[in-house]
Amino acid sequence: QVQLVESGGGMAQAGGSLRLSCGASGRSISRYAMGWFRQAPGKEREFVAAISWNGGRTYYADSVKGRFTISRENAKNTVYLKMNSLKPEDKAVYYCAVDLNTYRNSLGETSSWGQGTQVTVSS
Repeated sequence: QVQLVESGGGMAQAGGSLRLSCGASGRSISRYAMGWFRQAPGKEREFVAAISWNGGRTYYADSVKGRFTISRENAKNTVYLKMNSLKPEDKAVYYCAVDLNTYRNSLGETSSWGQGTQVTVSS
């Protein structure tokens, strides 16, 4: 099993930046695709970004494309989400997740989730 802990959330002004981190423990995540999701109040959880097991491929929701960047540092067992040009509609709880099927180039079945980190953007 993999335990995930998100951090780096907080408050930012519109147009500002934040970097979220997702630290994993329990096993190395170097063989697994990882992803970020978010859930705004009163809305369903939605996909934000994903990264392949080796970092060679990344995927983004249209709403964040060009503003957010997902990356990973397998030596630190950590995945990041750099968020630039933040908008009020980016306000949500952000979660990371792992696909425990090995060597996937895209995120499939998510098996483990973190507890989330709150991002608030003021206009």
